[in-house]
Amino acid sequence: MDTAQIAILGYKTFLTMLVVMDPIGLAPIFMALAGGRPSFERRSIAVKATVVAGLIILAFGLAGRPLLEHLGISLDAFRVAGGVLLFLIALDMVFARTSGTRETPAEEAEAQTREDISVFPIAIPLIAGPGTLASVMILVGDAHGAPLLVGVVLIVTFVVLALCYLTLRLSTVIARLIGLTGVNVVTRVLGVLLGALAVQYIADGILGFLRELRV
Repeated sequence: MDTAQIAILGYKTFLTMLVVMDPIGLAPIFMALAGGRPSFERRSIAVKATVVAGLIILAFGLAGRPLLEHLGISLDAFRVAGGVLLFLIALDMVFARTSGTRETPAEEAEAQTREDISVFPIAIPLIAGPGTLASVMILVGDAHGAPLLVGVVLIVTFVVLALCYLTLRLSTVIARLIGLTGVNVVTRVLGVLLGALAVQYIADGILGFLRELRV
């Protein structure tokens, strides 16, 4: 297998997951939800949230393609749908607004009083949200069933997941160093990149449809 192909897919996966999961953007949200809890409890929440999110991402990465085939949904159709969803998330990131693609205001209010916030809303939908799950399914689809390429996608995804864990553990330090303004700047830049990536997904899906029509 071409080494360049592996490197390109690995880089694409890293960039995609970095902008979708937005590790830096997790810091202020985690501090708002768990900042008043003891440090040992915050550590426990971070560990559990990361593990749960990882299991969900792994399940979608391995079983997503067979599920689409069972439902009669082509990968090109999923690319278009995933691209539209990612574009909506990108708009939220760039304009710093909430549209419900991650968490609704009602869910956020509920999380404030919830005893265990590790599964909801930290693992789902903040880390393993719809954009993350759609992206991992599309990237695994780009591997075309090659075990090595699928492994690259999953390994790189879990590297980004590890960055999310570090962000949760260091949320207090990050918030103190760069502040809310710095977090918003980083999130907006990643939002622009995510928007471009979303458009590329949509274009690839449409081109796939056109190729099928020509056959």
